[in-house]
Amino acid sequence: MDFDFQWLLFALPVTFALGWLASRFDLRQFKREEQPSPKAYFKGLNLLLNEQQDKAIDAFIEAVQHDPDTSDLHFALGNLFRRRGEYERAVRVHQHLLGRADLPRAERERAQHALAQDFLKAGLFDRAEEAFTALEGTAFATDARLALLTLFERTRDWHKAIDVARRLEAAGAGSFSQRVAHYWCELAQEADARGHAEEADAALAKAREAAPQAARALVIAGQRQSRAGQHAQALASWSELIAVQPNTFALIAGDFAKSALACGQQAEALAKLQNVYERVQSIDVLQAMAKLQGDADTRRGALLAHLKTHPSLSASLGLIQERLTSGQPMADTEVECLQRAVTVAAKPLQRYRCAACGFEAQHYFWQCPGCQGWETYPPHRLEDL
Repeated sequence: MDFDFQWLLFALPVTFALGWLASRFDLRQFKREEQPSPKAYFKGLNLLLNEQQDKAIDAFIEAVQHDPDTSDLHFALGNLFRRRGEYERAVRVHQHLLGRADLPRAERERAQHALAQDFLKAGLFDRAEEAFTALEGTAFATDARLALLTLFERTRDWHKAIDVARRLEAAGAGSFSQRVAHYWCELAQEADARGHAEEADAALAKAREAAPQAARALVIAGQRQSRAGQHAQALASWSELIAVQPNTFALIAGDFAKSALACGQQAEALAKLQNVYERVQSIDVLQAMAKLQGDADTRRGALLAHLKTHPSLSASLGLIQERLTSGQPMADTEVECLQRAVTVAAKPLQRYRCAACGFEAQHYFWQCPGCQGWETYPPHRLEDL
C-alpha cells in the first residue's frame, strides 16, 4: 500500500497547532478553577450572616489555609478583624497581601486602602496618613483624600485639611468652600488664643474669601471687636451677618443688643432686630429686643404675641418675670398662653422609656414593643426620673 505524502503535509500543521494548544493548557489550573470554593468559606459567610463573628473568623482562617492564594478570603478576614476592633490582626492580614509579589495591581491598591483604614481605626494617625498618601494616582485616590480630610480634622491639622480640601475640589469631588472657611476660622481662634491678633485677622479674611456667604467668620469678627471695645465695628460686622445669614444671627442677638447699648445705637439696633424677628421668629432675637425696649407693656405684648404662635418655656419665663417685676397680676389671656406653653413643653416628658433599648411610649408596657423585653420600663414617666 502506497503512503500518500499529501496527508503528511496536512498532518504536520495540525500536530504543531495541537502541541501549541497543549503547552498553553494547564490541566492543574483548570482543575483548580473548576474546583468548588472550600466549604469553610460558605460556612464562614453563614456564620457572619448569623452574627457569630468569632466562629466566622475561625471558618475564614480555615478557608485561607486551604486556599492561601485567594485574595478575596484575605480581604474578608481582614475586614472582619477591623469590624471587631482587632486592628493588629487586620493589619497583619493586609500587610501579608501587600507582601505578595504575584498580587495584581488592582488588588494591591485595594490592600493598601484596607491597610490605611486599619491604621485610621486603630488611631495610628501618622501611619494612616502615610498609607492614604500612598494611594495618590490610584483608583482609591478620592476615597483616600476624603479619609485624610477626616483625619486632619480629628488631629486639628487645619493647614493640611485646607490643602486636601482644595485638591478634592480641583479633582471635581464637590465644593468644599464652606469647610475651608471653617478651617480658617479655627486657625483664627487658635491665633487669638495665642494673642496673635494680626494672624487671626488674616485667617478671618481667608475664611471670607473662601466662602463669602459663610456666617462663622462674621460672628467671630464681631465677637473679637466687641471684646476689644470696638462696639460700633462689631455692630457693622453683625449687620452684614443679618444680610447674608439671618437665621444664624440669633446666636449673637444678645451680644448685638449689648454692643448697641454700649455705643448708644439702641434705636438703629432695635429696628434691625425687629426686621430680623419678622423673618426669623426666634426667642433669642425677641429677648435681645427686650433689652432695648424701655416700655414694659411693649415687652409683655411682644412676649404674649410670641407665645400665641410659638409656645415655649423660655417665652413663658420671660412673661412671668415681666409680671413679677411690675407687680401686676396676669390677665386671663396671658394665663391661657402660659398653660398652652407648659402643656406643649411637658408632653415629651410624659412618656415611659425602656431601660434596655430606649423605646419611648405614652403608655406603660409590660413587654417593650421595641426590644421585646419584659418589665424593662421603669414605672415612672421621664419627668419623674
